[in-house]
Amino acid sequence: MVLYPCCRFCPSSQTLRSHDGKGPQSRQEPGQGKGSFGRTPTTPTRRTSTSRSPAHTPAGGPDPGGARPRGGGDRRRRYGGVVVEVPRTRPEHMEDKKGTSGTPVSMVTNFCKVKTQTDRVLFQYQVEFSPDVDNRKARIAMVYSQEDLLGDTKIFDGKILFLPKKLENDKTVFTTERKTDGATITITITLTNEVPPTSPVCLQIYNILFRKFLKNIGMQRVNRSHHNPTQKIDMKAHGLEVWPGFVTSILQYEANVMLMADVSHKILRSDTVLSFMYELYGQVDPERFYEICSGKLVGEIALTRYNNKTYRIDGISWEEHPTDKFSLPDGTEISFVEYYEKQYNRKIQDNKQPLLLSRAKKKTKDGKVLILKLIPELCSLTGLSDEIRQNFSVMKDLASHTRLGPGDSSKAQQGFISQLNSNPDVQKEMKGWQIEFDQNLLQLDGRTLPAEKLFYFFAWFAFQFSYDRSAEWSREFRGKTLLSTRPLKDWLLIFTKRDAQIANDFKQTLEKVAGPIGIQVSNPVMVDIEDDQLGTYLRVMKEQVKAGVTQMVVCIVPNNRKDRYDAIKKFCCVDQPLPCQVIMSRTLSKKQMLMSVCTKIGLQMNCKMGGELWALEIPLPSLMVVGINMYPDSLTKGTSVGGFVASMNRNLTRWYSKCTIHKTGQELIDQLKHCLAASLRNYQTINQELPQRVIFYRDGVADWQLEALLKEELPQIVDTLKSHAEGYEPKITFVIVNKRINTRFFARDGSGLQNPPPGTVVDDEVTRPEWYDFFLVSTSVRQGTVTPCHYNVVWDTSGLKPDQMQKLTYKLCHLYYNWQGTIRVPAPCQYAHKLAFLVGQSVHTKPSEDLAQTLFYL
Repeated sequence: MVLYPCCRFCPSSQTLRSHDGKGPQSRQEPGQGKGSFGRTPTTPTRRTSTSRSPAHTPAGGPDPGGARPRGGGDRRRRYGGVVVEVPRTRPEHMEDKKGTSGTPVSMVTNFCKVKTQTDRVLFQYQVEFSPDVDNRKARIAMVYSQEDLLGDTKIFDGKILFLPKKLENDKTVFTTERKTDGATITITITLTNEVPPTSPVCLQIYNILFRKFLKNIGMQRVNRSHHNPTQKIDMKAHGLEVWPGFVTSILQYEANVMLMADVSHKILRSDTVLSFMYELYGQVDPERFYEICSGKLVGEIALTRYNNKTYRIDGISWEEHPTDKFSLPDGTEISFVEYYEKQYNRKIQDNKQPLLLSRAKKKTKDGKVLILKLIPELCSLTGLSDEIRQNFSVMKDLASHTRLGPGDSSKAQQGFISQLNSNPDVQKEMKGWQIEFDQNLLQLDGRTLPAEKLFYFFAWFAFQFSYDRSAEWSREFRGKTLLSTRPLKDWLLIFTKRDAQIANDFKQTLEKVAGPIGIQVSNPVMVDIEDDQLGTYLRVMKEQVKAGVTQMVVCIVPNNRKDRYDAIKKFCCVDQPLPCQVIMSRTLSKKQMLMSVCTKIGLQMNCKMGGELWALEIPLPSLMVVGINMYPDSLTKGTSVGGFVASMNRNLTRWYSKCTIHKTGQELIDQLKHCLAASLRNYQTINQELPQRVIFYRDGVADWQLEALLKEELPQIVDTLKSHAEGYEPKITFVIVNKRINTRFFARDGSGLQNPPPGTVVDDEVTRPEWYDFFLVSTSVRQGTVTPCHYNVVWDTSGLKPDQMQKLTYKLCHLYYNWQGTIRVPAPCQYAHKLAFLVGQSVHTKPSEDLAQTLFYL
């Protein structure tokens, strides 16, 4: 039985635990250095990762399963994080996808052309080893050592070899000696393919090459972006580091292969995970340290400082330590301390720290789950904690480094291209492959659509952008009567006794602001409670809510405790369906802001009861617009929530909302069909006809998921529509909405650059030739660069021209009632997201059908 010291975080720092788990052996151990953690709890709670037949290895070390740090799906990984081959979805009738409406605007983008020889062919070879060589690095070394035969310009991944020149023979055989044992290895290289410049394989090669170029200029890959640690910005006062870098891809666009490079920043905590654990131990009850520490760290992303790779923390093994041993592939046993010193020249200082566990996405060859082990002392957490996000001073300082304006962004991108073009190693490699990058960023023309006219209470007002071009109309809207309102007669206001004055001020101010905008507000039933426990709020609601009478529940709470918020929402969405409003008392505590805050709350309450705020002209009659969005359920692993929201009237101001809760893609499709059928029935009830045109906006679909959507989800949705009623043949449009993109546009402003105005459309040059797609900038930002949204029309029998599709999409960005301005995506997409988010985060079950006709989730 091997004994080893218990980690200092263990409840008893005076205990040795046996490696076979048969129980503790006691001995006195003096506290050393940093590691004495105070009083000893009596009932420790062990937290270790459990899985069937785990295979263990240090993160970044020997990898028997070929596992990698967590990343995207398999297809994205195969192409180095870039999807270079996507299905063609451009309708056959769509010869010209460009619109013409709007004012021309000259812009610069974050793209540059990749110049290649159009008649250039690359050569693909299959490489075989006899006897077989298991170690991929050894295979690569053997092939790369053959410069006389293969030249110094090549790409080899262990199986497939790409060369810019053709070898003398289609099959080449040679031998080499394996360094580890002196064995003779026969290598056979066979020509399998000639790759033209238009092939997706060629794009794959360019992206692999580009990662090599980035390494040449000192950049290191972190997830799907590359950063330069030597240029890091130290924010010592806040304990943060900012690594500048870029997200890049090389793809085929309308007429050219182009490089896209977007400025990216990786934010790291300056301290290590180990120092975080020490600090936390000093702040919490030692009896709950295991539980609290696991809660803080599990799910976080850690970066290993010795190789700059990121891993998700899936568990903490409190009873394992750096002095423990593991087996190398050759059977040699070595401790983590020895391994990291030999492999990375890193000397571990604290031999009693626990190990972090990260479950690899891939399994080993024999099907075992691979558990990667990390040393807390050698890891830093990435991203921002909730505490940092809530610190205005830190976020302001951080924004000064990360939120670059159009001028600074384009300057950084131009400098990046110049650095590539001036690096000798990059130049040598590019010359061998006969490619080069244009010296300048791509310039193109877009169009800015005209401002929309909004109306309220049958009176039109012209919506014009203010001088700073912020597309919001709160000033024009102030004091105007809403399009339609619901009187608030029977409502319940619950608050704690210490918030009694705040509640009274809220009631009086709400009555004051509601009148001018057309909302009739009566006195509520006011209930003050002794404490702020969730059980107390639930008890009062159960006692006071009258089914079919009470219209709204408003709960004023002292803080943002999630369990209480979730319980209130679940009660009002499922148990006793009615709209509810949860307000933190500090939101109402600033009297100088109370009028403005109560106006916004009043608008939201009116929407939740079925009211409408404003509208704009929709030129298409008999139209239903549908928004679909997905969100992972925070309670049940592997379960997702789908939000489905469909318009019910001509002005697109009334919505029918349903949700799905599903595990697999087929479950989603089956439930979406039920949602669609229910929406059609409700539309017919309200309008006495079925919609003759249905337009879907589907959010949350990555490029690599597009093929599955086209083969599975879309055909069944189309079939559901056509089979809903005999002879029913609506015109159908299906649009993929992607807001997580790295494309940027900068409008020329004299000699400088600025963000393009809201309503700017780009439908050429940086769009894809196989798609009917366009970019739309629908908002303005006060800091940084504005992010456009990408729209890909993958199914279209509507007969609408590109101009009409683009204008309708922009109109829909005006109809989100939780913001008096335009938003990034069409309103039905955002409503679907809000619904899915509420259910996935708080309710965890389908809301009552009684609420489906209202925006209860705002």
